[in-house]
Amino acid sequence: MTSKERYLAGLKGEQVDFPARIPILMQFAAEWIGSDYGRFASDHRKLVEANFRCSEHFGIDQLSCISDPYRETSGFGAEIVYHKDRVPECATPPLRDLAEVASWKVPDPIRCPRMKDRIDAVRLYREQDRDQHSILGWVEGPAALACDLYGMSEFFMDLMDEPEDCEALLTLCTDTALRFALAQIKAGADTISVGDAVCSQISGAVHGEVIFPHQRRLIEGIHAAGAHVRLHICGQTAHLWPKLATLPLSIFDCDHMVDLAAARTAFPEPVVLAGNHDPVADICFGKPERIREKTRRCREQAGRYFMINAGCEIPSATPEGNLLALCNPEDI
Repeated sequence: MTSKERYLAGLKGEQVDFPARIPILMQFAAEWIGSDYGRFASDHRKLVEANFRCSEHFGIDQLSCISDPYRETSGFGAEIVYHKDRVPECATPPLRDLAEVASWKVPDPIRCPRMKDRIDAVRLYREQDRDQHSILGWVEGPAALACDLYGMSEFFMDLMDEPEDCEALLTLCTDTALRFALAQIKAGADTISVGDAVCSQISGAVHGEVIFPHQRRLIEGIHAAGAHVRLHICGQTAHLWPKLATLPLSIFDCDHMVDLAAARTAFPEPVVLAGNHDPVADICFGKPERIREKTRRCREQAGRYFMINAGCEIPSATPEGNLLALCNPEDI
């Protein structure tokens, strides 16, 4: 069974030799090949090499294009600053006033160098992998991209005081994410992950009324294009589940503070639950046998629609043996 066969069978709830391993690797992968975060995030060839080599060594079933949250932001002219040992950052959010949104246009992902670099990563995976692994594209969700473009404090203030003024920005963000997702699907991604981490900090009422309609349009658009959708929201998300559970998701990532058994009740099969080790306490500083034990418990709670993942990104300081333990199917 190839990695891609394992992954696709897992999405259908079919019997597999062991659950698909789909951890999120960024700085860890860069340093694994002796590179650094800045090169990993700015050169798709380094990103692809790092993920391939980690897949080979640790037994990972999905090749990912995630590197940082500022691909789309750069499409609006933002300056991105790269660092050797930490995530790139946006020097200054490009949007100064919501009134400016009316004059902004959705960037063409082929003409934006950083967006195109991610598309090139998908193409290079497809060329080199020969259909052995799932290929995961990535886009920022509507709320996350709004914060990237405008600033989190500014967006949250307007979201509370004048939510109707945020509609044009959220529409622009959704249009941008969907265009970017479709370009990655065309290049060969079979799954698109939507990262909307900031939503865990938004109340269920505001999320449901203001954010959720845009998430639905984005996810339904990706689904209609024939790709699987993986939703990644860091933190405690239980207050969002009544709405999120109505989306056409293939995979829902569960962070470590989430009750996985409760998540299974909220997200009935066939939604795959992925998680939910604590990336720091369990994966970085834990012991291999405890990691395997936790994975067995996660699988029991999630049932047959389950894939192996930490709650979020694998920390760069994670010992080799600990990531091997996470990805080792022994006794689970």
